[in-house]
Amino acid sequence: MEVLDTLNLKCPEILLKIAVRAVNMKQDDVLEVIGDCPTFERDIKMWCKRSRKTLLFIRNDDNGTMKCQIQF
Repeated sequence: MEVLDTLNLKCPEILLKIAVRAVNMKQDDVLEVIGDCPTFERDIKMWCKRSRKTLLFIRNDDNGTMKCQIQF
């Protein structure tokens, strides 16, 4: 599993960073993304749907950050 830290970034920067990582991901690889953008959840869900990737989970941590895992 790879981890992508997008703290302090705003969309579309987060989605662009995910797209760059996606090029090297193989089928069934998992990318964990950590972020604090107010639109993080909505944008991640939209990207997964558009890219036909599986969103394994998305959750809000108590410290104001969000974490998700995307399966390729």
